[in-house]
Amino acid sequence: MPQIDVIIPVFDQAKDLAECLQSLRQQTFGDFSVIIVDDGSSIPLDASIGVGLPIRIVRQENRGASTARNRGAWEGSAPYILFCDADIKLKSNAIETFYQTLAASPSAAFAYSSFFFGHKLFRLWPYDPARLRQEPYIHTTSLLRRADFPGFDETLRRFQDWDLFLTLSGRGKIGVWIDEALFRVRPGGTMSVWLPRFAYRWLPWLPEVRRYRTARKIIACKHDFPV
Repeated sequence: MPQIDVIIPVFDQAKDLAECLQSLRQQTFGDFSVIIVDDGSSIPLDASIGVGLPIRIVRQENRGASTARNRGAWEGSAPYILFCDADIKLKSNAIETFYQTLAASPSAAFAYSSFFFGHKLFRLWPYDPARLRQEPYIHTTSLLRRADFPGFDETLRRFQDWDLFLTLSGRGKIGVWIDEALFRVRPGGTMSVWLPRFAYRWLPWLPEVRRYRTARKIIACKHDFPV
């Protein structure tokens, strides 16, 4: 059994996926399997896309990324889970660094890192549960212990990753930060709704800002903190 299951939800992203898988082929750590959950793509994925990797493709009707991630986790059995969207390109040492960091931190339930969004560096900070209640700063592409994984809330349309880490925090679980950008997110992929932080304060009329605020209220209500 591999140490890590890499879970990749996919919906009509064959080109992105090919680049993501190529970054997995280049990893310095090889004790992992890949579970791709095809979330109802209009053209089913060709199995040949995973040549050279220990890969399994699971297909389901389109039910959203959270359901696909949960399905992938359920299909696997490795003690660690790494969620990796199709628009992610991992550094060659990413999985090794995630694994070594979390394995060396027995009190932590997950490890997360800084990352690039396109060419912009998002340098994060050490785990702070109080700050986590103020803003979502931990990316979905993090390594979790399977035993601590609570599952994604499939009723949420936004902030599923924030909700996941808030749920872990509410259970007394902590994370460990890796001060290195271990992956790059391609703009226009699954994070295409991202906006600069100033927009949420100074451009309140934008539809995306309104949706952001509505989604934030849902998370605040669920986890009992001020909006």
